Amino acid sequence: MHIAVTGAAGFLGQRLIRQLLERGQLRGQTISRLTLLDQVEVDVPDSGDVDIVSFAVDITAPGAFNEMLDARPDVIYHLAAVVSSAAEGDLDLGLAVNLDATRALLEGCRHRDLCATRLIMASSVAAYGGELPETLDDMTALHPQNSYGAQKAVSELLINDYSRRGLIDGLVLRLPTIVIRPGRPNAAASSFASSIMREPLNGEEAVCPVPTDLELFVMSPGKVVEALVHGAEVDGEAVGPFRAFMLPGITVSVADMIEALRSVAGSEAVDRIRHEPDPRIQSIVGSWPTRFHTRRADALGFKRDRDFRDILQAFQEERH
Repeated sequence: MHIAVTGAAGFLGQRLIRQLLERGQLRGQTISRLTLLDQVEVDVPDSGDVDIVSFAVDITAPGAFNEMLDARPDVIYHLAAVVSSAAEGDLDLGLAVNLDATRALLEGCRHRDLCATRLIMASSVAAYGGELPETLDDMTALHPQNSYGAQKAVSELLINDYSRRGLIDGLVLRLPTIVIRPGRPNAAASSFASSIMREPLNGEEAVCPVPTDLELFVMSPGKVVEALVHGAEVDGEAVGPFRAFMLPGITVSVADMIEALRSVAGSEAVDRIRHEPDPRIQSIVGSWPTRFHTRRADALGFKRDRDFRDILQAFQEERH
């Protein structure tokens, strides 16, 4: 089993790689090779008998995927992306990475007849927006209110069409907001959702740029990685002709998150959160829907977190 990962040096890529190496198999087959792409060489843990090849490439460059695709991977995880705020701030960069590179990847698969390759792209709740029903489902029309969501929505349609034509075996997993991310804040508009939990737990101050009554649709890193692995194993016929769906997150308000922090770490941790409204962040995050029927994901065996306290406690356990 040969697995390729784009965006392999990123937070999700690193967690996915560790999970795959720990499992040692996918789809009932032993993992024999991992091909990893990112802007920099990827640090990997002890790989045992798995052959790991890492490429530092600019995925917007012509032929960037050639070596990876020439080795004919069985599964491709397409995680590389310019995230929400960065894509909004630089339209050309967002288009090049989030859309043009995705099309180049699809065309590379097409011209190599990789029709049996399962290509899994991470999409986003940001693909939705505008006037929406109170609770959405997978067939709610996409009307993104930011460039990142628009680029992901176009990529979703391409993956659906290439799958319909039998050119790839595609799957699009729309990710809820992922919390709690380790490390430092990134350029995502939703980065604050992790920061206002992570920094206070580390004894540092954090800024909350949105009202506390704002709701988010969230999922823990552990459940997202489980979903990525499971996505490689679900049967394409069971997924059906429309290959994109929302993963099963949970709806939580910022106020609920802060109260969960208080219950786990006390009022001293909560006092480290400063409330400084940022209209730009509010406009982006406030356009994202927060309530979903995830019947397709549920029927296919994808799992959700029980509640936000569980997410917080899982993060605490990983820190120690």
